[in-house]
Amino acid sequence: MADHFSGPRILFDPASDVADVYAFPSPDRPGRLVLVLDVFPAAAPTALFSDALTYRFRARPVTPADRVFTVGEAEYSLDFTFAAPGEVPGSEHPVQIGTCTLPSGEQILFQVGDEKPTDTAGVRIFAGPRLDPFFINLKGVLASDAIEKLAFQPEGATNILEGMNVLSIVVEVDPEAVFGSDTGPLFGVVGETVISGGRPTRLERMGRPEIKNVILASKKFDPVNSDLEIRDLYNEEDAFAVRQDYEGAYRARFNANLAYFDRLAGETVWPLDDQGVHPLTDLLLADFLVVDVSKPFSENSCFEIETALLAGREHTTCGGRAPNDDIVDTLFTLLVNGVDGGRVSDGVDQATQPARHEFPYLVSPNPTPPDLMTLFAALAPPPEEAAA
Repeated sequence: MADHFSGPRILFDPASDVADVYAFPSPDRPGRLVLVLDVFPAAAPTALFSDALTYRFRARPVTPADRVFTVGEAEYSLDFTFAAPGEVPGSEHPVQIGTCTLPSGEQILFQVGDEKPTDTAGVRIFAGPRLDPFFINLKGVLASDAIEKLAFQPEGATNILEGMNVLSIVVEVDPEAVFGSDTGPLFGVVGETVISGGRPTRLERMGRPEIKNVILASKKFDPVNSDLEIRDLYNEEDAFAVRQDYEGAYRARFNANLAYFDRLAGETVWPLDDQGVHPLTDLLLADFLVVDVSKPFSENSCFEIETALLAGREHTTCGGRAPNDDIVDTLFTLLVNGVDGGRVSDGVDQATQPARHEFPYLVSPNPTPPDLMTLFAALAPPPEEAAA
């Protein structure tokens, strides 16, 4: 799943669990950048944000280089913090107030769950429960890992997150007004959850989808770290500056697991170099979405900027990631069949209800979502059975 439940530690604090990050140009306000951070997978419709955390977007200007992106020094952060919920006369439910702190230090207040977005100072904000927009044939992914070949069976494939909710933060910014007139148009974007207080500690971070849960999760192909659950360490990293102490461990896992994906179709499209380095390792280790705000909004453009870079051509779309992007198909296509290879399909092509093209994009939450234990029970059968 995109980043849901991405490591043992995060299971004990669902409010800090980053489920998804999206970054795309606004469909109805050209030139505006939309950022979405989904947290608290399988949230109840009444779930609220933690008052002990900072929910953060980080953006930096990037430029294409040799099969990677050069990251600029300037950074633009939007921090979202939330007060403890309070009782309000006449309201059936507790009311929670949030604060958005802009890169300039200016603060904007908003109410969680208010369907009328806050719109001021070049910024539009919504925060509250939403139907989870992500979709994946998780049984097929697990079966492929178990038998070491593609095991997607489109007939009967189901979305494991059908009907589930998340807590969403959706913010639309005018980059010139909020970041500065000399920035862009290419940005690297990351979403994070950080413990608030005197010594902030990063709990979770996400850039590209399925880096942790698909590419890094399996230990069995990695001879260097075969007994290491690497995702908790990886979550602590600064996406723009990975610690050298652990970089070798991450590289070993990327090299080993990316080579496994390359074997799934029985043909090598990504040969390793003499040092055993996979051609995608450097690109994916720099784990952030890349979005071009000068391009119009488009769907299924996730990874297009990266694949254009790998192919040595100009990108033609906004890149980034929109909620309706079929990222599982896109990622498996890249890993298994290469930049311009045939499309791989996991058999699940859309969410419970597709996202809209109007702010706040994600649809209203399911008032009666499946129980979380239902989600885990669906994962219980052995992967071999899922492929049968």
